Amino acid sequence: MSVVVPFLALLLTGMFAAYHRMRLPVWVAMAATALVACWLLGASATATIVAFVVLALIAIPLLVAPLRKSLVTAPLLTFFRKVLPPLSQTERIALETGSVGFEGELFTGDPDWQKLLDYPKPQLTAEEQAFLDGPVEELCRMVNDWEITHIHADLQPELWDYIKKNRFFGMIIPKEYGGLGFSALAHHKVIQKLSSISSVVSSTVGVPNSLGPGELLVHYGTPEQKEQYLPRLADGREVPCFGLTGPFAGSDATSIPDYGIVCKGEWNGAQVLGVRLTFDKRYITLAPVATLIGLAFRMYDPDALLGDVEDVGITLALLPRDTPGVEIGRRHFPLNSPFQNGPIRGTDVFIPLSQLVGGADMAGKGWNMLNECLAIGRSITLPSTASGGAKAGAVVTGAYARIRKQFGLSIGRFEGVEEALARIGGKAYAISALAQATAAAVDRGDVPSVPSAIAKYHCTSMGREVISDVMDVLGGKGIILGPRNFAGRAWQAAPIGVTVEGANIMTRSLLIFGQGAILCHPWVMKEMQAAQDPDHRRGLEDFDRNLMGHIRYGISNAVRSLWFGITGAKFGAAPGDDYTRRYFRKLDRYSANLALMADVSMLTLGGKLKFKESLSGRLGDVLSHVYMTSAILKRYHDEGAPEGDKPLLAWAFHDSVHRIETALSAALRNFPIRPIGWLMWVLIFPLGRRAEAPGDRLGHRVASLLMNVNEARERLAQGVFLTPCENNPGGRIASYLAKAVAAEPVERKFLKALKGKGIQALDYDAQLDEAVREGVLTADERNQLAELRAITLDAITVDDFDVHELRAATHYDRQPSGAHAARAVA
Repeated sequence: MSVVVPFLALLLTGMFAAYHRMRLPVWVAMAATALVACWLLGASATATIVAFVVLALIAIPLLVAPLRKSLVTAPLLTFFRKVLPPLSQTERIALETGSVGFEGELFTGDPDWQKLLDYPKPQLTAEEQAFLDGPVEELCRMVNDWEITHIHADLQPELWDYIKKNRFFGMIIPKEYGGLGFSALAHHKVIQKLSSISSVVSSTVGVPNSLGPGELLVHYGTPEQKEQYLPRLADGREVPCFGLTGPFAGSDATSIPDYGIVCKGEWNGAQVLGVRLTFDKRYITLAPVATLIGLAFRMYDPDALLGDVEDVGITLALLPRDTPGVEIGRRHFPLNSPFQNGPIRGTDVFIPLSQLVGGADMAGKGWNMLNECLAIGRSITLPSTASGGAKAGAVVTGAYARIRKQFGLSIGRFEGVEEALARIGGKAYAISALAQATAAAVDRGDVPSVPSAIAKYHCTSMGREVISDVMDVLGGKGIILGPRNFAGRAWQAAPIGVTVEGANIMTRSLLIFGQGAILCHPWVMKEMQAAQDPDHRRGLEDFDRNLMGHIRYGISNAVRSLWFGITGAKFGAAPGDDYTRRYFRKLDRYSANLALMADVSMLTLGGKLKFKESLSGRLGDVLSHVYMTSAILKRYHDEGAPEGDKPLLAWAFHDSVHRIETALSAALRNFPIRPIGWLMWVLIFPLGRRAEAPGDRLGHRVASLLMNVNEARERLAQGVFLTPCENNPGGRIASYLAKAVAAEPVERKFLKALKGKGIQALDYDAQLDEAVREGVLTADERNQLAELRAITLDAITVDDFDVHELRAATHYDRQPSGAHAARAVA
């Protein structure tokens, strides 16, 4: 036994130092001290000497810098350059234009959770809150989504006028140019509220405040361009759109075939230097009504009129609608959610260089500009839309499940419906937290490339799952379209959010982990930059410094993963309160797992990793859910850790950690190098998977929150339009919940009397009158049940129509011309 003790001491001191991320000299001193103690306490002298030799063989090559650089760093630098994934210019730009916020902590394996909790709570200004309570509330009251989607296939003129008059299109435009100058949080809150009543209205307002001429001009426009266009965009005199996607370039936006040739041409009666454009775009929101078109194209200068580079690169331009040669196509019809959307085309369209966004100096820099603006816009519009729909769906469906009765019971009391309600409530809570977190990151000055992809993908995916469960609970109420249906159009529109601004499949499998592993990792980007430094000596110095830090982190994450796996992450310091501390400890474990898997995957697969999309997608799921749960915990503590929110927090958290372990398990079982996968399994799941999906008791508590009047339900409902007016059937149903709950004891008493056959009448009103005469009910109770009957009828009633009301008002020749047929194929 005395032979083993020195080596055990060496191992334990190493693991202790690695767990706490002590530097190498500290571990060497600790290990040497431990070995001396072993010798003094009677351990085998030979074993102790051998252990000292092992320690020296590890320490000396690493501690002596010249020796380390020649024996360790230089060979590893050569190897790193070989396995370094080749980055295209567009990939390099995408990485360089993003910034890293708290998501960077998640790749360290030991996140600073206190840093997250110390971020200021997102708060609206008094002006922003007044806008929500005033113009936004009024706009919601004006919206009749059935008329928009079925009758007009567009916003009514009075809605367009109101939106423009109240500068909804100018939320991101600074006040000095006539805009509202709102924060990203206010932008999020406006879109969230509008989407809870109409996705068409929220899309119409959201797009001008997302990627497009307004945002591009704010960040990159010349002073003259800002003065000319921003005031007109802010008050709606100009309606913008942005042309990026085309028939042959969807998610692969860098391969756009649209081009512009630098040449001389006529503009406003004068010969000027400009660009002659040919383009074909589709899926362009607001294009049919746009007066100012933003356009992405590849610019060429074959005659060297600007310089000696022929392929200038992706460039952005502004085209007034009346520019000769510009053709605004007919409208697309996106899944019965008829926001203005359509194609734009142009052949030999001449514009001067002054119409390039940012002027001639920004020619070829369009991809940089797009990446920054995409990250910001993608952080807000679609996550906020999903948040509004999910929150409204949760509170309205909860009320409906309490009001609607089958077999004498509220349908929400059936366990199958409870399961659906639990998923609705838990996911709505998570979506809301995630959407707000990304908006807050923008307000902190971040360009959140990775969080925006996480939020876009998971908010829209979970939003689709929420509306699916809502439809399941509603049954026939959900599938009969009409003015009384609050969910049908949301169900039809759900795939739109999943598809636009980067298809979700591509976002998950290519973008989230693909960017995150490089951009957010504390060492990889620095090592890549060092490896590509043309100054070999400086590059070796930088690579050596970062490599030592990376090795220390890598060993630490392996040790931490093993320790957390053995102990179930039940020990260790963590922030939060007595309830959430255990959650932070679990996230420490999964952060270490993520960092370890990222290092091993990049080390063993190198450049091949970018083609392992299934592995990348699964590791992206791990990153996403660790980020999402951190946003959930941040929200919970920002709200003052309310007791009533614990079921929602717990359901969302356990659902995410179950998905984390499922993703890790799938990544390990399918790891391309099987022995590496087996080794990683031992480190990550030494005692097997332990996370479980939310249980039935927790689901029952979440469902009960949605079906009862309580503060947690009210907090979940904050920020959505629930005013019980004629055009808001969901708001009316939500408003009925308190009355339905209050009437239930009286209803049970009345039903008991009916079963006892003490009441002979068959008509409901006659039964109530007889119950009063027989002394079963008081007059007030009779009125209470009559009111319950009326509100129940309003909640469950569906619409019916005359045949002519369902026919399209416009008919056209259904035998397309040759040109139309060719256009349809494209």
